Amino acid sequence: MYNFGGVHIGSGFLGLLTLIFITLKLTNFINWSWFWILSPLWVPGAIALIFFLIFLLISKVFR
Repeated sequence: MYNFGGVHIGSGFLGLLTLIFITLKLTNFINWSWFWILSPLWVPGAIALIFFLIFLLISKVFR
């Protein structure tokens, strides 16, 4: 892991999990859809988007 001015660059848990899923898929150990193989990359963004939309909705209601 590298540290550039306080910013850590390296493979985190989700990146490592994605690489494991890809390896298992390419070795035919699992037969999942690519949608689920790559889910560690998009699920956190989707969850963040849902929370953001809920926050916007609540802020509009109580304005």
